[in-house]
Amino acid sequence: MAQRKIPCLLMRGGTSKAACFLAADLPADLALRDRVLLAVMGSPDPRQIDGIGGADPLTSKVAIITPSARPDADVDYLFAQVNVEKAVVDYGQNCGNVLAAVGPFAIEKGLVEARAPLTTVRIYMENTGQTAVASVPTDADGVVYEGGLHIDGVPGTASEIVLNFLDIAGSGCGALFPTGQPRDRFDGVEVTCIDNGMPVILLRAADVGRSGYESRDALDNDHELKARLESIRLQAGPKMNLGDVSQRTVPKVTLLAAPRSGGAISSRTFIPHRCHASIGVFGAVSVATACIMPDTVAAGLYHASPAQEGRQRVSVEHPSGEFSVVISRNAQGELTGSGLLRSARLLFDGRVAIPASLWPLIE
Repeated sequence: MAQRKIPCLLMRGGTSKAACFLAADLPADLALRDRVLLAVMGSPDPRQIDGIGGADPLTSKVAIITPSARPDADVDYLFAQVNVEKAVVDYGQNCGNVLAAVGPFAIEKGLVEARAPLTTVRIYMENTGQTAVASVPTDADGVVYEGGLHIDGVPGTASEIVLNFLDIAGSGCGALFPTGQPRDRFDGVEVTCIDNGMPVILLRAADVGRSGYESRDALDNDHELKARLESIRLQAGPKMNLGDVSQRTVPKVTLLAAPRSGGAISSRTFIPHRCHASIGVFGAVSVATACIMPDTVAAGLYHASPAQEGRQRVSVEHPSGEFSVVISRNAQGELTGSGLLRSARLLFDGRVAIPASLWPLIE
């Protein structure tokens, strides 16, 4: 039986990689769509050998894009995290790294007309109901991918894509501090539960007997620590309005420590059971927000830089470098927005094949 071939762009967005689809090219039935995405990525299998996933959560991601019917958006973006080792597709979070690829995808697919030197793409994020505005470098031939921006976790340089977020506080949990307070305690460990684009549980590494500077491999093999963090995560999930999170990838857990490479704070993030090679975009936004808000567990660890015109730059150190976030507040100290620089690249434009028996050519 012939295989079914689905139009697909494989794209790097920030420090992640995603299979990007037009929604119209995927099954309308949601359960079937999940089975198709699992087959595309080769899950469940730790090597993802029978799909295009890269055997890592950072490369087992999907973006589903639709021309938007909303007056304030050009496209709608649905993010799917395909679990590597389980037959699970999770839509319970955003991915800001993959978001960086959505504007270029929309231009590549003709959903938005390129206008040199910058094309603005307004993106409605279906996972959380929020809007981002991407400024994508373009010329007469389309997206300009080559440029001088270097981001830690990606070799070389590329053109810079500016992502501006409007109101993303509480996008996943309903409130910036979903438990109603900036500090909680689980299993005797003080934590901050925060959601400014990504639900995150923050705790001081020293409070669980770690430095916060361990390598990714060391933390991935620290089974005692991971068991403690999972216990905290499972308790915090319901209190963050996320319900039972045992089968979900949110909330993330991030260990904090004082910076040691000139940044504002040091981080180690679990997504949720493996240590991130760097840090996710929205995870970095949530960490940076906790740094500038009073009474969080970041107090005493955060090294502040001078604020300029209500904008605070926060450099979040991570295992492979740093990630800078700009947080804006009004005169009353209320959050008004956040922005950052990312890059993206088109890796291939073609069709990905799945077994036709899974999604018959004639339905």
